Amino acid sequence: MLTRDYDIIVIGGGHAGCEAASIAASRGYNTVLITQNLDTIARMSCNPSIGGIAKGHIVSEIDALGGMMGRIIDQTMIQFRLLNTKKGPAVQAKRAQADKLDYHVRMKQALERMPHLYLFQDTVTDFILEGENDNRRIVGVITERGNRISCKSCVLTTGTFMEGKIHIGEFHTTAGRISELAACGLSANLSKMGFTIGRLKTGTPARVAKRSIDFDKLEMQIGDAEMMSFSDYAARQVDRPNHPCYITYTNEKTHQIIRNNFHRSPLFSGLIKGIGPRYCPSIEDKVRKFPDKDRHQVFIEPEGLYTDEIYLNGLSSSLPEDVQDEFLHSIVGFEHLEILRPAYAVEYDFINPIQLKPNLETKIIRGLFIAGQTNGTSGYEEAAGQGLIAGINASLYIEQAPPLIIRRDEGYIGVLIDDLVTKGVNEPYRMFTSRAEYRLKLRSDNADLRLSHYVHQYGLMNSEETAKLDLRAELVAQLCHDFTNAKLSDEEIAAVNLPGIRKGTKWDDLIKNPNTDFDEAYQLYHKRDPNMRKDVFMTAATDIKYEGYIRRNDKYILRDKKNEERTIPDDTDYNAIFGISTEGREKLNLVRPKTLGQASRILGVSTSDISILSMHLYAVSRADSQNEAGCTDTQE
Repeated sequence: MLTRDYDIIVIGGGHAGCEAASIAASRGYNTVLITQNLDTIARMSCNPSIGGIAKGHIVSEIDALGGMMGRIIDQTMIQFRLLNTKKGPAVQAKRAQADKLDYHVRMKQALERMPHLYLFQDTVTDFILEGENDNRRIVGVITERGNRISCKSCVLTTGTFMEGKIHIGEFHTTAGRISELAACGLSANLSKMGFTIGRLKTGTPARVAKRSIDFDKLEMQIGDAEMMSFSDYAARQVDRPNHPCYITYTNEKTHQIIRNNFHRSPLFSGLIKGIGPRYCPSIEDKVRKFPDKDRHQVFIEPEGLYTDEIYLNGLSSSLPEDVQDEFLHSIVGFEHLEILRPAYAVEYDFINPIQLKPNLETKIIRGLFIAGQTNGTSGYEEAAGQGLIAGINASLYIEQAPPLIIRRDEGYIGVLIDDLVTKGVNEPYRMFTSRAEYRLKLRSDNADLRLSHYVHQYGLMNSEETAKLDLRAELVAQLCHDFTNAKLSDEEIAAVNLPGIRKGTKWDDLIKNPNTDFDEAYQLYHKRDPNMRKDVFMTAATDIKYEGYIRRNDKYILRDKKNEERTIPDDTDYNAIFGISTEGREKLNLVRPKTLGQASRILGVSTSDISILSMHLYAVSRADSQNEAGCTDTQE
């Protein structure tokens, strides 16, 4: 038996675990990342890509807070696309196809070389606690091999491995990924500790041989010629290979084969008990739910530069292998397809995040933080964002410092975590821009500006990176000032050739003109100032163009901020507050919100419940003030 002592233990080597471990170590804490297999750190179990709608925003925020994901995808992307370019800048998002092997190798290498960070291969099966009842805290873990490892705080990120079970038709086995052992025993011990455990399901499509696809029959999807970075605050282009993806479609024959075999799908036979992702269903689920749809889109995506394996995005399935073989060969371009790895579904245990505080610490075990798919989310980006915040807060817990809690108006990560801990999860959670009520302010290009104060407050970057961050903020602010004061020259007006642009027109008028193309405006301004960086110009121009809407947003944010600052005492007895509805009382007792703002977002808590709670808090606050005044009078 081996005994080791660390400040922080991170359990799990997925995207959440990597971010949690790296940020904790970067803050100077001796951290150990314990994983079942060091050779699968940061493995892309499903889609070999990073970013996308709302997810790209999260990656920018991770980077702005000193995280790893943006830096690693910049080094490993093999295609880049800016999505939603025909829509406003608030919902435009970066997405990069990744070389999945290279991504894993570079992340593992970065972690191996990081001071204060140690990697250890083993399986955690139980926790070592001190204290009793509501005063328990974590002080270590016990592993499968009997090792006892101590800590001051711990981050749990088990992904799909906690009691994981793989399904391929009638075949099923205990595994977190195909041919990889699940983490068994931990779920039962968490349940004994008092956690409510649930069951979810996800899946992945088959991997096939590139040589067996008839690409001449497919639509080519070429990436953007300009490959932009996720990291370095979007200030540079990326010099990487740019590989195309392809598109094909299922057809009526495909759907009929699937319909004929519904009875063999564990999804419909009752073998799978877990709830699957609403927004990424399996192909058999799509065929059943949308019987009138005669085809479904399939994206053919390369898995990397060092392999000819191809990922079939859109064809996740749990059907038997013979059925997969039959329906895949019915698709145009797949007539001679070679299947290398079958599609499968995986069930796994998760902890309902309603049992967490807004800093991702559990409510019943002090010092234990939970992040990633263990909280019921889906996607690498959502997991990584949680892991980063959990890692920061695990270190702040040791310092007995106030936690880092990103508000909903500050970042998508704030929206994500608030949704999880306030509303809980009954299906895999996925981030969308529509979930953010202040998304006009939460753009990818300004993530560093929105979150820079946390970088300074918590020391999340080294001095060189912080200086770069501060410089960009200064440049954007200065350019916004210049836009509102500088007038276009006669030569610039002649070059613009837009209606309404006359002598004396200021640059902010040009920027706000609905017919102005930002790329053309940048080229024009670049002649005035050849040193002007494009990323700085685009951020400043967007701020100027939408400043009216942003000011209106700020009024709502200020209103909501007052509720967020009204804290609710931990010992509040909701059962004793007259007038709150029965459902509202049940939900408030379950969630135990920290603020009035959080209470207002709990499903089942009505507006009248919040009004009554607000009056109760006011009465308690007033009574406390009077009592303090009375005590002072007595002393005098």
